[in-house]
Amino acid sequence: MSVKVGVIGVGAIGRNHARIYSELDSADLVGIYDANEDHAKAIAEEFGTQAYGSIDDLLDTIDAASVSTPTITHREIATMLLESGKHVLVEKPISDSVDDAKAMIDLAQEKGLILQVGHIERFNPVMSQLEERLNSPKFIECHRLSPFPKRSLDIGVVLDLMIHDLEIVLHLVNSPIASVDAVGIPVLTRREDIANARIRFENGCVANITASRISPERMRKIRVFQGDAYLSLDYQDQSGWIYRKDGMEIAREEVLVEKDEPLKCELADFVACAARGDQPRVSGQQGAAALDVALEITRMIEDDRG
Repeated sequence: MSVKVGVIGVGAIGRNHARIYSELDSADLVGIYDANEDHAKAIAEEFGTQAYGSIDDLLDTIDAASVSTPTITHREIATMLLESGKHVLVEKPISDSVDDAKAMIDLAQEKGLILQVGHIERFNPVMSQLEERLNSPKFIECHRLSPFPKRSLDIGVVLDLMIHDLEIVLHLVNSPIASVDAVGIPVLTRREDIANARIRFENGCVANITASRISPERMRKIRVFQGDAYLSLDYQDQSGWIYRKDGMEIAREEVLVEKDEPLKCELADFVACAARGDQPRVSGQQGAAALDVALEITRMIEDDRG
């Protein structure tokens, strides 16, 4: 039996949620809601579903929902859903405060419901290549660059883009943080549009993470160094290389990736977790941990600017 799902907020990201749910055999997209009623009707018509006039009306028809609204609304909307017994996938960042994130986590646990956070790169096929080959990363370098998006302007580039890599790094290193250094500057908005963070972990690993939303090019890459190998992976192209020491030379081997759409994999996983009661790959706790680090980096940048 398919899971009855809804989408709350059908802007650029939410529209893609609606598109994929409408294509998944395991899901039944029964409705959407957006504050822009005309836009909601257009998206509903495009994907063969119904636009509801309120979230309350949508609640009566669904088992689970994606929340793709501005970050500041996540707790309020997720709370409405969880209180009504619905499983929730909330887009990243989970919230705009750790306290709100913890409240959402606690409520989901109390109700025995799924709370998944939309860290899409964890479902990128290149991630399985990293997880299979890594055992003790020593240095990680991430670059995530994009042209100005004209969206998510309520948050800076750390919470908008860098948080993807923060969550991945925390997952891969799996060690407490020892120290964080960060720098960032605003260019087109009042918040930071370019940022760099250097994170040192208690196990000795160091991660250097750069994010920009005013770049002329798009780039989503990660390089991971450990004692016996160096992996260079491209999230965008879903491709990569692994470099190993071979005597006094470095041998290069292509990493073969079975390409797929990360968002489709993410939403299929959410629907499966909702159906079976399994824990999601990116839980509320993991989303909150990434948020905690992102907010600390944001505070450092703001303090540095005075």
